[in-house]
Amino acid sequence: MTYVDTSDISPEMFIIVLLFLLVIAPLFSLAILRLFQGKKKAGLTLIGAGIGVYAIFQLIMVIFF
Repeated sequence: MTYVDTSDISPEMFIIVLLFLLVIAPLFSLAILRLFQGKKKAGLTLIGAGIGVYAIFQLIMVIFF
């Protein structure tokens, strides 16, 4: 059995990943809920926002880490 070594993850990176996950996951969750409710425009807007936040997250990770 092998274990994942997390000692090389900096506290800054951990906090950034945690904050973005707290934003991205609810956006997609709410988007799916809105789509099931028949609110297509609101659902697609939330999906677009989630993709936008994910793109910003990727940009920050490339620049700083």
